[in-house]
Amino acid sequence: MLNIFSINDSVLVERDGAVAWIVLNRAAQLNAINDEIRVGVPQALRLLDDDAAVRVIVFRGAGERGFCAGADIKEKRGPETAIQVRQRMEKKRWIETLDGIAKPVIAAIHGYCMGGGMELALACDIRYAAPNAQFALPETGLGLIPGGGGTQRLARVIGPGRAMDMLLTGERVSASEALQTGLVTRVADTADGLLDEVRALARKIASKPPAASAAVKRAARGALELELKSGLDLELNLFALLAPSGDVKEAALAFAEKREPNFTGN
Repeated sequence: MLNIFSINDSVLVERDGAVAWIVLNRAAQLNAINDEIRVGVPQALRLLDDDAAVRVIVFRGAGERGFCAGADIKEKRGPETAIQVRQRMEKKRWIETLDGIAKPVIAAIHGYCMGGGMELALACDIRYAAPNAQFALPETGLGLIPGGGGTQRLARVIGPGRAMDMLLTGERVSASEALQTGLVTRVADTADGLLDEVRALARKIASKPPAASAAVKRAARGALELELKSGLDLELNLFALLAPSGDVKEAALAFAEKREPNFTGN
């Protein structure tokens, strides 16, 4: 049963069984990032990460034109010093909230995925694109650099060489190019079919033991930050924690009884 509620005017949440969708709800503005999104997205993420009934979180953008076009340049701010800019941005490191989310997070990307929108997608665990998706980090053309993690996450996803190319040129990358470089791992057959394909993937992941999904996410993300021995130790620790769990026993019993398992997270 679909349950829809708003965090604020710019951020909606749709609960659909074990899958929850966070919707950037500014279609007329190409879902450009405003302060409501900067505040509402972390609130939605924490709410859903604490909800035991939710096992997978998906981001999507409202409307037909795009996932997110980046920061809303129509949001006016007064003159600021460099220190004031740094202090303001420190208080709103909203994309980094994703680094503390235990559950798998998918970005369902259609149309424009630019600037801060691409930085949001980069912070997700899986990026699933429509054939019409376009990606870019164009900030240097505005005299700036990405400020929401783009310079750090992009190289970790597609490698330093390709990342430097995208960052210096600001050129747009198509969905097919994004798939070739690993910027996305899946491309839908059609733009109209994107959400159905993402929903099927999310439900497939949600059907697995939630503790195992959280653990494998933690271990894989640790590989980007830990030296090898520490990473291997983390993997073994997590494996050992899972081994006596009820879901491991249920998986074995369901296999023996030739039925679908019923995982509870215990």
